[in-house]
This record gives sequence, structure tokens and C-alpha cells, in this order.
Amino acid sequence: MTETKSSLERRCRGRPQLRPDDETRQIIYAAARHEFAANGYAATSTETVARRAGISTKTLYRLIPNKAALFEAMVASRLDNLLLDVNLQAADDVDFETALNAALLACANLSLDQEVVALQRTVLQEANQFSDLAATFYRNGIARLIAALADWLRGQVKRGKIKLDNPEETAGILIGMVASAPQRAAIYGGVPLPSPSEIERRVKTCASLFLRGHRG
Repeated sequence: MTETKSSLERRCRGRPQLRPDDETRQIIYAAARHEFAANGYAATSTETVARRAGISTKTLYRLIPNKAALFEAMVASRLDNLLLDVNLQAADDVDFETALNAALLACANLSLDQEVVALQRTVLQEANQFSDLAATFYRNGIARLIAALADWLRGQVKRGKIKLDNPEETAGILIGMVASAPQRAAIYGGVPLPSPSEIERRVKTCASLFLRGHRG
């Protein structure tokens, strides 16, 4: 009896633990982020991603059909997680300038996140050879962030906090004001991304300039 029990325990200990596919995908995306950032899109292979993730290429291909799908899913997953942290509150108990500063700070922190900028750098470096990468990044990142801010602005319009003819256009302009120049400096000039205090100062300046221009 004891021998039979010991044999069963050994078999159970030796049997690989089953991991949910969603968890495996997240491990793959984390490995892909590292490989794409370190080596670029063209030089990254699904084999190296699988090896870094500690899985077989067969498992990777079962979950993700090819490298293009891997890049898109990785970008979407990472930006999904970051967008969850973009909490654009439309509170009635604060003045509009304070609320605008908070909303723009959330957008700026995402746009100037180190991983987001690294992904954008990869996209720009490979854009000539792989034209779909730019569309993927825009669709999963920039467009969704603009849409989130536009929705927030529409809420402020309904509350009578501000008058806007085109919230989508305004959202794009505001995100450009707070993030475009530091992004370009980091990607093209190798300039370090701004610190949290520098981002906060830039957001306050941009919000003030916007409101001054809006109020005439």
C-alpha cells in the first residue's frame, strides 16, 4: 500500500502543471516586448520569443498564428493594461481647470511611459519595411487614448463646464501638446523622457495655454 501511494505521489509530482492559455499569452507578450524592444521587429523571431517565454514554438503557434499577430496582440495587451490606469473622472465637485489637469496628466503619463515610447521607436524604425506596424500601433494606442479623452471632454460639455464644437479634434490637439515634443526628443534625439515632476509642469502649462486660448 505504501509503495503504491509513493508511486502515485511521484507521478503527480512529475506531471507538468496545466497553465491557462490566457496566462501563457501574457507570458508570451512579456517576452515579445523584450525581444521587439531589444532587437526590432525584423530581427525578432517567434522562436526567440518562445524560448524567452519558456515554451515550445508549437505552443506559441497554437495561441498566436504568426509574428504580425504576435506584435499586434502584444501592443494591444500592453496598452489595454495601461489604459486601465487612465482614470478620467468627470467630477462635478472640482473646477474644470483642475479636472483638465488631472485628465491630461493621466494621458501624458501613458503617452510618455517608457515601454510605450520603446514600442513607438520600434514601429518607426521598421515602418518602411513593415507598413502595417504603424497602423497597428495607432489603432491600439493613440486612437484609443484620443477617444478616451474625447469621451471625457464630451462629458464636460454636457455638464456645462466648457463649450467645444469637436471634442475628438480637441482631444488630439491636447494630447499632442502634452506628449508629442518629449516623445520626438526621446525617439529621434536620444533625450531622456521627462520626470514625473517635469510631466506635471508641462501638463499645467499646456492646460493653462489651452484654457486661455479657449476663453479668448
